[in-house]
Amino acid sequence: MQNNPCLRISTDNRRRLDALKSHPRESYNDVIGRLLDQTYDTEPLTAEELNAIEESVRDIREGRIYSHEQVKKELGLS
Repeated sequence: MQNNPCLRISTDNRRRLDALKSHPRESYNDVIGRLLDQTYDTEPLTAEELNAIEESVRDIREGRIYSHEQVKKELGLS
């Protein structure tokens, strides 16, 4: 690991990183590493999943949706 003393972050971002520490002595490098690990998906969506998402978007655009209240009423929960 190369040490770069020129890395600059705002005071606000430093406070936000502090709030994300697993323990008080965790380094910012470790916090940033965890955040980066969480953003990378090792299992990309399959063609089937992408098609299902596209179909859902079409349903929304064409008004084939139910509100939360409608579903509750249909199930007898309201």
